[in-house]
Amino acid sequence: MPSEVKKNDGEESFLAFFMVMESKMTEQQLLVPTDEYLKSGIHIGTKFKTKYMEKFIYKTRPDGLTVLNIQQIDERIRVAADMLSKYAPEDIVVVSRRENGWKAVKMFGKITGVKTYAGRYTPGLMTNPQLKNFLEAKIVFVVDAWPDKNAVLDANKVGIPVIALCDTNNTANYIDLVIPCNNKGKKSLGLLFMIIAQRYMLNRHMIKKPEDFKYTIDDFSDE
Repeated sequence: MPSEVKKNDGEESFLAFFMVMESKMTEQQLLVPTDEYLKSGIHIGTKFKTKYMEKFIYKTRPDGLTVLNIQQIDERIRVAADMLSKYAPEDIVVVSRRENGWKAVKMFGKITGVKTYAGRYTPGLMTNPQLKNFLEAKIVFVVDAWPDKNAVLDANKVGIPVIALCDTNNTANYIDLVIPCNNKGKKSLGLLFMIIAQRYMLNRHMIKKPEDFKYTIDDFSDE
């Protein structure tokens, strides 16, 4: 069976467990107000779309840009944060080749203790223990499945799950959990990592209540 099919099937089955828990809520409240999502542009996709990402698209604007479904974005962020929360900070690696994600990723690592890799990821960092900067992880989180493909492939080789931010032009090869979103904008990435950081810290009892999280989107974004 092709790897893509295995991963796509795995993503759906992996997601099912979390969705069962979330379905106990009759009407799920968004993690942040809709206006915050809209202002960040997290829902604005590209003019291109892959077959896999079609199910996350709400509509196509007159200018050709696609618009992602905010409810689905919110649901996947929630699932991803809860999934990451099952792992200690030292067992997580977050990777961003895309420069627009560097500040968000570094800030996420700074306040959670999660290992981050901002910049070019060298193939073999998670598969070759003899490398000086060898990375050990139990789960990998990438900002863009395409420029971060080396990290995705390494994770696949060692058999650890991958969470990936995917825009409408992304594919889902070797991805266990897709978060549909604008993975190119600084504000979008800043908001997303801020939300996940807060939920991760709450779930791991690093903070007691949401109000204890003192950071804002500006702390995660240059814009």
